[in-house]
Amino acid sequence: MPDLTKTAADAAVESTVPQPDAAPEPKSEKARSLWGDAWQDLRRRPIFIASSLMILLLLAITAFPGWFTSASPTVGDLQNHFLQKPELGKVFSPEWLGYDAQGRSVYARAIHGTRASVLVGLGTTVVVTLVGGLMGMLAGYFGGVIDAILSRITDIFFGIPFLLGAMVVLNSFTDRTIVIVIGALAFLGWTQTARVMRGSVITIKQSDYVQAAKALGAGTRRILFRHILPNAVAPVIVVATISLGVYISAEATLSYLGLGLAGVSWGNDISAAGDQIRVAQHLLLYPSLMLSITVLSFIMLGEAVRNALDPKTR
Repeated sequence: MPDLTKTAADAAVESTVPQPDAAPEPKSEKARSLWGDAWQDLRRRPIFIASSLMILLLLAITAFPGWFTSASPTVGDLQNHFLQKPELGKVFSPEWLGYDAQGRSVYARAIHGTRASVLVGLGTTVVVTLVGGLMGMLAGYFGGVIDAILSRITDIFFGIPFLLGAMVVLNSFTDRTIVIVIGALAFLGWTQTARVMRGSVITIKQSDYVQAAKALGAGTRRILFRHILPNAVAPVIVVATISLGVYISAEATLSYLGLGLAGVSWGNDISAAGDQIRVAQHLLLYPSLMLSITVLSFIMLGEAVRNALDPKTR
């Protein structure tokens, strides 16, 4: 009960006496989003760091191959360099990885072959993600007749063997450029992305915030691209990252069979190395090693992203 007899002077004296500090209020930690949690998790994964560094190196080689070698991948010297063995002591020099049967530097062809394979992989992944993601989003959101039609179209394309179908498509072209190879691979590769996006959208559209947006009169476009897409795209990103390595491998396979790119490519070099495998094993070793490292890097990155975005793995 307060003391009613306390004078103003007493109150003034008490105000000058230092009071004990009040207990600090607990700081409320700001809640992170799914992407914030995923980034914090990825930063602690050695697999993510190693694969990211390797992919950055591959992208640098793709964009600026002249930084890594000054030798031409197409000009050879049969008189001086026919099937010359590697000179491993001369790091980053044209003769570092030896020469092929045309007198061309294997190291220069491995460097310049990176551009073709990575561009095909990136281009195919972008097209597949856009086409498959759009079809899956429309099918999952609208349902009914639209879902039935788009799902049947997806099933038809899904039933076509991927490599066999790409071989048939590419066989109808005489000049197989990077754009044509990307189109052939994307023509048959979008089905998995569509299925993943459709399932994700079906789950997301039942959420309370989507129903609230509908109740407030939000349009279909706003709901799809403002509320559903940012929350449904996570599994699609995982599939796209892993599939990128698959598309690079598919391009090398088609080039090995003579139905891929006509220029400098790892698949073409691996195919040509088969005739000289007994006397020049380095012709097969180094393009195969570059292809394996590239595919493995993207698959490792995809696995790390998948584990980071999946709450069950934390």
